[in-house]
Amino acid sequence: MRISARNIVAGTIVAITKGATTAHVRLDIGNGNVLTASITNEAIDELGLAVGKPASAIIKSSDVMIGVD
Repeated sequence: MRISARNIVAGTIVAITKGATTAHVRLDIGNGNVLTASITNEAIDELGLAVGKPASAIIKSSDVMIGVD
C-alpha cells in the first residue's frame, strides 16, 4: 500500500466498540499509549479488524484543535 500521509503509527488493536453505525477502535502503540479512532462498522468488517491484530493509525489532517474552559 502506498499513501501520501506521513504520520503512520503502528500498533495492536486492544478494543473495538461498535455502535449503531460507527465503531471506536483502540490501538496500543506502546509505552502505555493508546490511540482511538472512530470508523464505520462497515470498515471494521471490510478490513477484518479484530482485537489482537496488528494495525496502523494513519493520521492525515489539516487541523488539530484543543480547547479548554
